[in-house]
Amino acid sequence: MINRIGRIAVLAAFLAAIWSTEAAAGKASVVHATVSLGTGDTFSFTATVKHADTGWEHYANKFEILSPDGKALDTRVLYHPHVDEQPFTRGSGSVKIPPGITSVIVRAWDNVHKAGEVTFTVKLPGR
Repeated sequence: MINRIGRIAVLAAFLAAIWSTEAAAGKASVVHATVSLGTGDTFSFTATVKHADTGWEHYANKFEILSPDGKALDTRVLYHPHVDEQPFTRGSGSVKIPPGITSVIVRAWDNVHKAGEVTFTVKLPGR
């Protein structure tokens, strides 16, 4: 039978193993992005996201299109891990961008660390 100190040690080791697995994947990064002109004030985007997805417990779960001042203009949710597909590219279409904005920032997120720090800025065609 494990005494109280032994149980605490086992629990601490278990939590450390979980934390190290989650932390190993790091934050999601956008390594490339493209934009094309749609109709009116809409645009279509692709984002290439890199993240060391480990499975459902830690994966890149979305990317955002942000105005230069950081306001979210669109969010593309990524519904599953991409463990064997890195980096991966996904799109988001018919994104309405207010007049006057000439470039946007593309930022990825993961479900553990939240917003990534490596973003990609794209200039909007026709603006």
